Amino acid sequence: MKIIKAKDYEDMSRKAANIISAQVILKPDCVLGLATGSTPIGAYKQLAAWYKKGDVDFAEVSTYNLDEYRGLSHDDPQSYHYFMRENFFDYININLNNTHVPDGSNPDAAAACSEYDKIVADAGYPDLQLLGIGNNGHIGFNEPDDHFSKGTHCVDLTESTIQANSRLFDSIDDVPRQAYTMGTQTIMYARMILVVANGEAKAQAVHDMCYGPVTPECPASILQLHTNCVVVADEAALSLCE
Repeated sequence: MKIIKAKDYEDMSRKAANIISAQVILKPDCVLGLATGSTPIGAYKQLAAWYKKGDVDFAEVSTYNLDEYRGLSHDDPQSYHYFMRENFFDYININLNNTHVPDGSNPDAAAACSEYDKIVADAGYPDLQLLGIGNNGHIGFNEPDDHFSKGTHCVDLTESTIQANSRLFDSIDDVPRQAYTMGTQTIMYARMILVVANGEAKAQAVHDMCYGPVTPECPASILQLHTNCVVVADEAALSLCE
């Protein structure tokens, strides 16, 4: 794993955006795997600013998001489909028909997950997969478990993840308890993985991801086995990696 230290959140966002924009410039019709949550927002804003300046063009890019809450429609303001438009897609020239998010509105979990696996496989898997990391080491919504997941599946969110995500809802009671998420095996099929992390709260998870044993109890630890994984994190998130 290659670790790139950033001074702060803004520096982390800029460094991550540099890596993503380089991928798009080198391969204009690339496949990007994208993440939600607060950590990637700065990188998305930077990419949108560079698009506005004419430095990067997303016209031929296709995207596949990691996950979606089960039970939310695309137009629900709390859905990740909505999040991506609000924080990225509405500010660049991407064709929305080329953006993909698991269908949280489909109550048939098996059908929703197998359909998403098929479209990700048909796309040839991401050239670059962007990941955040949860305080408990989750990637996507792959929570700590006794095994590494394979394809897209329905997960019961842990209490710590529900608590962490409640800041985005009016009440913790409004946070969905389940989500559809790409599995760790699908994530590992990406040709490059880019992990972003910031803040002291992520320090233990980042340490365990980079230097701990490879175990499904820290899902992100499997990234140690990837041949091209880059971690961009600020000083606080790397504080236990010295």
